[in-house]
Amino acid sequence: MKMKTIEMVQLLKVESEKHTIMEDMVIAEYPLTIFLNGDEFITLLCSPNSLEYLVYGFLKSEGIIMKKDDVENVMIDEDKGFAHVTLKNRNPLSEELFGRRTMTTGCAKGVTFYNVTDTIQLRPVQSTFSVSIDDIWTLSKRLNSESELFKLTGGVHSCCLCDSSEILIMKEDVGRHNALDKILGEVLVKGINLSDKMILTSGRVSSEMLIKTAKAGIPIIVSRSAPTALAVKQAQHLNMTLVGFARGTRANIYAGEQRIV
Repeated sequence: MKMKTIEMVQLLKVESEKHTIMEDMVIAEYPLTIFLNGDEFITLLCSPNSLEYLVYGFLKSEGIIMKKDDVENVMIDEDKGFAHVTLKNRNPLSEELFGRRTMTTGCAKGVTFYNVTDTIQLRPVQSTFSVSIDDIWTLSKRLNSESELFKLTGGVHSCCLCDSSEILIMKEDVGRHNALDKILGEVLVKGINLSDKMILTSGRVSSEMLIKTAKAGIPIIVSRSAPTALAVKQAQHLNMTLVGFARGTRANIYAGEQRIV
């Protein structure tokens, strides 16, 4: 059975002194439990679409896999909310990570396994990729106009992978970190080069969003919203370009301004 991304609910709408009973669309929130080689690993709260990409992206972001070939098989049981992943080689890191979970500032009580000090061990992003501020504004407007689930429900974050002028991949999810992982999973499966790409997101750029982007080797992350102080420090440390509040004809460049023309 194909899971519904949108569900209908009954509500009482209040406008001034007018009360109306009506139905409206709300985004589905779906628990997906990932099993690694038969062992329960983690449950993600997400939107029920692009689930296989979400699994690949999450495992790559958390360092459980490095490449698509590290996975022998992924089987999604949508009815039960299970993702059964068979790794080609037993990864001792996955066993170490049980219990080493960090509650993040992400939506739906996001969980990650990284430690904030892990950024010290990450290599700075090496890329000469640049983009014009006019293209950033244009792509930001397109992100807003093409976010179909947000238009219908107002309950999701949007995230896309772009080159200097086009949106290449776009995902929406109740969690901004999930939307990013879905992109990173599709990139991993399709073997897309990331050194000349950027991430554009509707949500806040917190430390785990910045680290996921840095681990993928993507040099630029742009948000229509705000960054956190830790994300700014990480971007500066990792030679990344971080842009916030990219709306209309304004933007704040917090790090890596040399890549913005």
